[in-house]
Amino acid sequence: MAKAPTVDDVARVAGVSRQTVSNVVNTPDIVREATRLRVEAAIAELGYRPHAAARRLRTRRSSTIGIHLDPYAGGISGVVLDRFVHALTERAGERDMRVLLYAARTPEEEIARLGDLLEGGEVDAVVVTGTFHGDPRTGWLVDRGLPFVSFGRPWGENDVEAPAHLWVDVDGAAGTRAATIHLQERGVPRIAFLGWPSGSGTGDDRERGWRESSASGPRWVVEENVAAARDVVTAGLAADPGVRGIVCASDSLAIGAHLAVTLAGRPDVAVIGFDNTPAVEALGLSSVEQLPERVASGALDLLMGENGTVVAPRAATAGAAHVLVEPRLVVR
Repeated sequence: MAKAPTVDDVARVAGVSRQTVSNVVNTPDIVREATRLRVEAAIAELGYRPHAAARRLRTRRSSTIGIHLDPYAGGISGVVLDRFVHALTERAGERDMRVLLYAARTPEEEIARLGDLLEGGEVDAVVVTGTFHGDPRTGWLVDRGLPFVSFGRPWGENDVEAPAHLWVDVDGAAGTRAATIHLQERGVPRIAFLGWPSGSGTGDDRERGWRESSASGPRWVVEENVAAARDVVTAGLAADPGVRGIVCASDSLAIGAHLAVTLAGRPDVAVIGFDNTPAVEALGLSSVEQLPERVASGALDLLMGENGTVVAPRAATAGAAHVLVEPRLVVR
């Protein structure tokens, strides 16, 4: 096995001192540009990677990003967050960062846990998931100056032009818009939307894409439950037999709709879900793929500076404070 390149190897190739290499790695701003570029070229040529543990001791930073682990609640669509956490851990490792998972059952409990992590110097930054209107966690993090990015919008009046903090999200409206337009192009005349009660930022965003597509059809409301979705769609189809397509806010609702369509003997009704989980793939249902791996990369791009370290808390400015990932419609 080839020996890993060392600081001394980089210094020799670049024609500089060992301290200069260390400066380029840890405090590049104090190094003259020509020298810095020469050292960076040597690092790239040799494939040198600073020892993460030594760097943590030297900089007194944990090189760790904290992320909340949601309680297991069963269901179908939770696999999306699992994929996101896996991708975040993998991509953070490529940047010599670690991911620390912590558990909490409520926002208040999560704030208490974050307080412990911050006081103990265990994390340099946080990724917040599942944001909602009036989320107390984000305000708490802003007040304490801990760098963070949320998977989910701040849900303010204008999160793009006047963002409250750094955020990355999936463009839910673009996903349901693509699903609705796909059905319209197939000649489906009347398309319903099966979604959650109003007030959910994510659910309202997904409903918006259906509405913006000028869909002609009813809006059916149900909680996130397969059996309840089946019953709502069964009643809806009986009251409005002209419905030929159903765009759903989640795969769980899509499976419920699929059961209702099957029991009603209505193979002419197309159902499209949202999340593209293995469950809908097995049933052969079309669905919107969230691409959580791209979300993870976007979160790290916002959170980390060009030299591969967590950036200090900064103002969230329009155009530079968010990454909006456009999902992909998977047609089956």
